[in-house]
Amino acid sequence: MNNFCKYKSISNKTNIGFLIIILLGILLSSCEKDSDIENNIFKYNEYSNISSLDPAFSSTLRNIWPVNQIFNGLVQLDKNLEIKGDIASSWTISEDKRTYTFKIRQDVYFHNSELFGKNLTRKVIAKDFEYSFTRLIDNKIASPGYWVFNNVKDFKAINDSIFQIELKKEFDPFLGILSMKYCSVVPHEIVSVLGDKFSKKPIGTGPFKFKKWDENVKLVLLKNKNYFEHDSLGQKLPYLDGIAISFIPDKKSEFMELLSGRLDMVSSPENSIIDQIFDYKGDLNPRFSSNYNLLKSPYLNTEYIGFNIQNNIKKDTLLRYAINSGIDRKKMMQYLRKNIGYPAESGIVPNGLNNSFYLPRYNYDPDLSKKLISIYKSNNDIDEINITIVSDSQYLDILEFIQSELQKIGVQVQIEITPPSILRQGKATGKFDAFRASWIADYPHVENYFSLFYSKNHTPKGPNYTFFSDRNFDKLYELIGNKKSISYEKISNNLENIIRRYSPIIPLYYDMSVRIVPKNISGLEANAINQLNLKRVVKKL
Repeated sequence: MNNFCKYKSISNKTNIGFLIIILLGILLSSCEKDSDIENNIFKYNEYSNISSLDPAFSSTLRNIWPVNQIFNGLVQLDKNLEIKGDIASSWTISEDKRTYTFKIRQDVYFHNSELFGKNLTRKVIAKDFEYSFTRLIDNKIASPGYWVFNNVKDFKAINDSIFQIELKKEFDPFLGILSMKYCSVVPHEIVSVLGDKFSKKPIGTGPFKFKKWDENVKLVLLKNKNYFEHDSLGQKLPYLDGIAISFIPDKKSEFMELLSGRLDMVSSPENSIIDQIFDYKGDLNPRFSSNYNLLKSPYLNTEYIGFNIQNNIKKDTLLRYAINSGIDRKKMMQYLRKNIGYPAESGIVPNGLNNSFYLPRYNYDPDLSKKLISIYKSNNDIDEINITIVSDSQYLDILEFIQSELQKIGVQVQIEITPPSILRQGKATGKFDAFRASWIADYPHVENYFSLFYSKNHTPKGPNYTFFSDRNFDKLYELIGNKKSISYEKISNNLENIIRRYSPIIPLYYDMSVRIVPKNISGLEANAINQLNLKRVVKKL
């Protein structure tokens, strides 16, 4: 019995135990009531905790979701990922595609705070965006979103209602960048008084306002009755009275909370329990489908293993290339993910954005891998290859599968499990030689994925956690947002080929957005960037 089969045997025993727990949970849910189940409060869990509610630090989905409820920017993405106005009611773009002029709505107010004085609030004006953007690129703030303004030459408030941004060069995806939560508006008088505490007591303009945060226990947001958006019938948004976010660190326990009625959504159930939740097609098992709806759709997220290759880009290229050919991604998706997602055989850019330049660059070829590993050992005069991959516990089964696959080609893998917060910090500081990571599109454009390998985006000033650097890559990347350059397709194809050649990452799979909700929840829509938008959600009591 090989290691993978042993692992599956152990996993199956664990699953039998979990099935018993699930059945108990169903029984409990029929007789157990939580004190606030009947309230119009939407409840979800964040297993990896939340580090900040300051939009300047909204670099991860766990932070982006609550920040999206509290803050607004100039523009936003609708469910089809089309750009629409947010605090900007309209905008114009100059003929040379470098100057963007936004008209600011006159009916947007900040959430109430005593720090505003006797009126408790005030209207948002263009100067607020000038302050917010200046703060975002302030080295003292050290925002991970600093990079989004790399192509911005200047920005300024023309008057209270007109805000203007000038680019260094034409960049077609720019409006998409402005939809990122980094670019939210914040009030200067609140931030200047609270300082770092603003991340724990935020004041924004969004459909929900901050109420309280008991760290590691619960975060509560309440309805903003002064919110400016309305539905198509003229009713003010949001419909919910509030949001309650718990911080249960175990995904199995999280699912139990859903079954007992104490949560209104579970997102991306843990790999170790999906056998009990889904059938072989990736649909809900019958024992759940009568009481719960499954919201499932492809979304722009690539899961991968990253290597820290700073000052060492060429030395281990052969090894990394061999590893990429030694993993059967199709088998991984079939047995570990119930085919919820797609094997990442083309590269870093996921399905939905890679259609015009899709190529099977990462084919499974164990014979080639063994041959390359033999050459690598000979060149380096070594008998054994050992690598350590760091991950959080949610992806242990994926790493154990990779461990089993690479053992077949002569590579020994040690798995180091660490809390999500330590994993994020280690990636940002270059602490780990190899690490599990993912990239969810901040905006729907291929440029966003290739930014992971642009040399000017080396962490901590950007998302280049592998410290990859290549002059040819940089030159092509800088052309990608200019419509006058060669086609996106040709550039993207060349960029993917460069990444494959040096293999700073092991692309694993392109994910799917999976949310399980009780049937009394409506208006919760899936989208390609897995954004959580609760302002139109209805909870039937």
